[in-house]
Amino acid sequence: MNRDAQRTLFHPFETGDIACPSEGRHILYHGAEPGFRPPVEFAAEMSLVQGFRPYFNALKAAGQKVAPRPDGGPFDGALVLAGRHRGQNEARIAAAIERVVPGGTIMVAGSSDTGIASLRKRLEKLVALEGYLPKYHGAAMWFARPSDAATVVAALEPQQGLAEGRFVAAPGMFSHDRIDAGSRLLSEHLPDAAKGAAADFGAGWGFLSVALADRTAGLKSIDLYEADFDSLEAARTNLASIADVPPTEFFWHDLVGEKVERKYDLIVMNPPFHQGRAAEPGIGQSMIGTASAALKPGGRLFMVQNRGLPYEQTLKARFSRVEEIGRDGAFRIVLAQR
Repeated sequence: MNRDAQRTLFHPFETGDIACPSEGRHILYHGAEPGFRPPVEFAAEMSLVQGFRPYFNALKAAGQKVAPRPDGGPFDGALVLAGRHRGQNEARIAAAIERVVPGGTIMVAGSSDTGIASLRKRLEKLVALEGYLPKYHGAAMWFARPSDAATVVAALEPQQGLAEGRFVAAPGMFSHDRIDAGSRLLSEHLPDAAKGAAADFGAGWGFLSVALADRTAGLKSIDLYEADFDSLEAARTNLASIADVPPTEFFWHDLVGEKVERKYDLIVMNPPFHQGRAAEPGIGQSMIGTASAALKPGGRLFMVQNRGLPYEQTLKARFSRVEEIGRDGAFRIVLAQR
């Protein structure tokens, strides 16, 4: 979570460099994160966009109007919180331009370590910036919706990519331009056959679910759980391209903060261990607990982890049998039985 970047975003309104939108105005806020505090004078209604389920849940719990993708409009203006992925930032700005009224102001801000300086150079080639204000280890910039909006949007929207020439993915998704090496190694150790219901925890854009459908015979169903909304939508597309796939269901879900209601015979998992740039092994430990609770007695978890992560005690505490079934120089594959 980037609290400083959100402070930077609202700073020009606090200083008076740009007027706060008045009551009756409607502002789109793309990339909104929990905990932001606009100035008291910022009286406009805001429609927030946040596709990361934990942040979405926190914003909704705070009484905010929030959706996983831009909805409605046109808007009188827009705010865009920039993150670490250039393609995702440009897509957010393009979505804002599309939905703002002619001449409406679009404010973009981000921290210095997320490439806000290079984003400024990129935007200066496409639009006339009206202001730029550094603050809180980042910078904010703003511009009016250009008259050639369609041309600018076309330049900013990323081209739809195919990882490995096969899988739909986009910037901002985990390993969007290639198959993650850990997931590939795990796919090579999936069982040839299994009975009953399977789930993919932290499914991303669906590679492991596709591998299950391709390689593991006898499955009755595959459920996908993913916290990133856009990744889950990409997974829908990628699973739809597989012939003879078992019945699938898709859950936009926070596996750390939300309970899994169903029970499974088999779970596959490549748990994330970063929150932003910081290592957070507690995320993986929590997901191991969630997987254990979601497995039927005798059910199996197939998991990949970076070597050296402190998961061993959690696994042994939650499962009756734990064994390593594969490894390479960076990863180990664990089979744990409930």
